Order: sequence, then C-alpha cells, then structure tokens
Amino acid sequence: MQGFFDFLAANPYILLFLTVGLSVWIGRQTIAGYGLGMVAAAIVVGCGLSVWASAYGAKLELNNFTRLLFYYLFMYGVGLRVGPSFVNSLGGDGLKFTFLAFVSCAVGLVLVVLGAKLLDLPVGAAGGMLAGSQTMSAAIGSAEQAVLSGALALPPGTTPEQVSAMIALSYGITYIWGTVGIILITKYLPKWWGVDARMAAREYEAKHGVATGDVPALSGWTAGGLRAYRLENEAWVGRTVREMLKENPEYRVVNIVRDKVALGPEEDLQLLRGDVIALGGRRETMTEKMGLIGPEVSDRTALDLPLDRAEILVTNKEVLQKTREEWRALPGVDQIQVVSLERAGVPVPIGNNTKLQRMDLVTVVGVKNAVGAVGAAFGRVVRPSTATDLLTLSIGMILGFLIGQIDFPAFGSRVGLGNAGGLLVSGVIVSSLASRLRFFGNTPAAARNVLEDLGLIVFVAIVGINAGNSLLAQLTGALALKIFLVGFIACTVPPIVVWAIGYHVFRMNAAVLMGGVAGARSHSGPCREAAVEIQSNVPWIGFPVAYAVSGVLLTVLGYFAMILAQ
Repeated sequence: MQGFFDFLAANPYILLFLTVGLSVWIGRQTIAGYGLGMVAAAIVVGCGLSVWASAYGAKLELNNFTRLLFYYLFMYGVGLRVGPSFVNSLGGDGLKFTFLAFVSCAVGLVLVVLGAKLLDLPVGAAGGMLAGSQTMSAAIGSAEQAVLSGALALPPGTTPEQVSAMIALSYGITYIWGTVGIILITKYLPKWWGVDARMAAREYEAKHGVATGDVPALSGWTAGGLRAYRLENEAWVGRTVREMLKENPEYRVVNIVRDKVALGPEEDLQLLRGDVIALGGRRETMTEKMGLIGPEVSDRTALDLPLDRAEILVTNKEVLQKTREEWRALPGVDQIQVVSLERAGVPVPIGNNTKLQRMDLVTVVGVKNAVGAVGAAFGRVVRPSTATDLLTLSIGMILGFLIGQIDFPAFGSRVGLGNAGGLLVSGVIVSSLASRLRFFGNTPAAARNVLEDLGLIVFVAIVGINAGNSLLAQLTGALALKIFLVGFIACTVPPIVVWAIGYHVFRMNAAVLMGGVAGARSHSGPCREAAVEIQSNVPWIGFPVAYAVSGVLLTVLGYFAMILAQ
C-alpha cells in the first residue's frame, strides 16, 4: 500500500476524483432505507484515506485554492436555485413558513453554541455540529470562512488545519442522527401529539382537491378534450363560427376542415354542411350536447394539430389569487393540460384551490396557440436552453466577491458575509432579475445542478482529506460523546418547537405542517417519508417555502456559530 499512497500523494487530481467517485458510490448504499448520502460519505472517505495513508508515512493533501473555488461555485449555485422563491417567501401566505424556518434555524444555532460553551468543546466544533445536526453540509464552508477571514481569533497553539479537522470531525459525528433523527421525528410527531395526520390529509384533499399519494404520475385522465364532428345540423349551416361560440361559450373551435383542407379556427368563417369541426372543451362539456353539430368522426386532418409542451413562469399579479377553478375560465385553458407545478425547485401538488405564487413554474401540454395564450395570461413562456450565459456567471461571481468585502463591527471584531455569503446573495439577486427579465443570465437546471453537486462534494472531499492528517490527534472517546450529545439535542429540539408553533399558534393542517417541519430543516427526506407514512402528497405543500429560507439561513449561520461559540 505504500506505493499506492505515494502515488496518490504525487497525483492530487487522481486522489480528488477517486475520493469523489468512492463517495458517490458509498453514498448510494442504504441499510433499511437509510444511507449516508454522497456529501457525508465524502467526509468519511476523505478522512479515511488520509488517516490510512498516514499509517504508511504518506501525507495526502490538496490545496486551498481548489477547495475554495468549488465551494464558491456551490454557493453561487445555491443562490441561483432559491433566489426567486426566497424573495417571494417574504410575503403573503409564505410568511408563516418563513417564520417557522427562522425559528428552527435560530433554535439549532443557540443549542449548538450553548453546548459548545458549556462542554468547553474545541474551536471548530460548533460549526461542524451545526452543519451535521441540521444536515446542512454547506455550513462547513461558512464555518471555515470565519477562520479564513480572520473574524475568529484562534487560541495560542491552535492551527487553522486543526480547526478544519474539528469542523469535519464534528460534522461526521452529528450527521447520522441529524439525518435519521429528523426523518423519524417528522414521521411520528403527529402521533406523539395525538393527531391523526392521515385523516387531516384526507380532509385537506377533499377540501382543496389535492390528489392522494397513490395517484399515478402518468394518468389517462385529462381535464380537457378534442373531438371532431361533421356538420349535419341545419341550424348552423350558413352561420359563422362566432355565432356558434356565442351561444355555446363552453366550447372552443380549434380547426375546421372543408374538402379535406384545414381552414383553421376563423371566427368569421361561414359554416357549410359537411364541414368537419374540431371542438375543444372540458371533458364533461364534450358529452353534454352530443347532437349540437352532428355525428363524431375520426378525422385526422381536423385533429392533427401541433401540440406544445412548455414551462410558464408566473409573473402576472392578476392570476396570483385565482384558484384552479378560476383558471379554467381563461381563454385557451381548456385546450391545455397542466402537467406539474414547481416552487423553489420542488414539485407542489395541484388541487382545485391551489393558488399560484410569483415565480412558480407551471409545465403545460396542449394546442400550440393555446399554450401561447395561456402563457401570456399567466406570465411568460420559458423555452429551456442548453446554453449557459457565462458572462452573467462571471459578473455574478464578481458581484458576490465584492459583497463579501463588506463588513461591520460586531462581537469585538469586524463581521461580514464573507466571500461565500456574498456569492449566495449575488446568486439570489441574479436569479431574481433573470427570472423577471429573461434576456440574460440563462443557467439551465442541469448546469446549476453541476455547480451545486460537484462544487459541494469536491469541497467536502478536500476538507475530509486535509482533516485526516490531524484527526487522530484530536479524537477521544469523551470528546466524541460530547459532540454527539450536543448534536442529538440540536437535531431533536428544533422540529418539536416548530411543530408546536405551527399546530397551536398558526393552526396549520397537520399534514401540511409535516412538510413545513421538513422544509424548516432544509431536508427533503423527511417530507418524502411523511408523504409515504400518511399516503398523501399534502406534506409537499408545506415544504418549498420553508426549504428555500432555511437553506439560505443555515448556510450562513455556520459562520456565526464559530464566532458566537468562541
């Protein structure tokens, strides 16, 4: 093994991507449905390789430039993802979930800081415990920023490498219960409170028309339909399309075929006997007036209409307070089908009373001109592009670094967001502007995911590799037990506090609140498990806003955990 570790030490890029690859593979493995995930696995694999190599006298280490570069890209990517939803969450119905996220993050921070002070834990433990107990791996980076920026004064004899190792160690010890604990707590909180969450979900579904959890993702049911009829009813011969629609407003004429030639839906066109008319409308209305025109026919020319699939970005304030039933009255809506609704990057179940928020992304399929009309009514049609606006990316990164330079006096020193926090804010600003203006800043979801996923796992892998060199010198059984205890409390208490406030103060539906609890901890796993437990999609309704807010807060609070705990 000596030669192998010497080879890795001499080839840092092979070492890096070996660690990343092993981390992804190990992170996919599960026991009883639970696994580390690739980010936590990166700490374990990186530390493990480094400690193992030290036994052969080899020192594995990667430079800070690479580590920070990938972390900064990750932070900017996070800002791009949560930007519009984070801004929109600060008003309307989102205020309740925003408040719950603030409470969860604040309680977690206070418990970690108090635990570190009372148990006299080494410098770095607070940042790592916050990141692990709240399952927010990005907080590792902001904790390290407190050291790199000079805001945290290190005790005599303590090196930055030792602090970094302690952050990684504390994160690894607290992460497992941070992950498993929040899943179990979210699933069983209603039972501990004596609440039937499944019944609450059924009541919400019945009231708001939300589909249950066992409804297939793809269904043969569509709200609207297209059918073709041959005109044989003499009452309409010689009259115009406009006249027919005036007396039958529940229908839409989408095409007219005469002598095998498609004439389109011209409203001033006079109808002739034998014309084939393609009608669109709600499914139930298509059968209410079966003899209105004449017999139904299978005419490919009439029904061979161009269909379109598009994403509509909701920006029109006038539709924000409309329910799904009210949407259906808008022109063209009966010729499209809503496929999905996404908020803060998270799919949201659609019910009859679902209300849109600004910057929601609605995916629709339907007749092409109807898609365009509906897109204009709701906001604008977004055509996904595979190109990334690298100029905007560069400007956004520069803006983030400039914001990070701003600081102010606090805690006996000067405190600011630092580079990481500045990039997070910059990403929020750029994505919010780009979502409204749409003429710059295009960053496809796939490109953004690369920034986030690769940026975070590479950063954490390097932290693990570099931490392994001094890990064994700091680790003792008593220290590990203290760290685990603080992490256990910091993981367990916040969701209970959030539940109590949401249920007793805000009077939230228990099933919706389960998603709010998961979102306040910025973890999708508990929400997914809650939906399975009560067999309903309702928890996902409470998830997105709290998820966006807590993701930003917890990332930044790693920095303040380090400063407050010193």
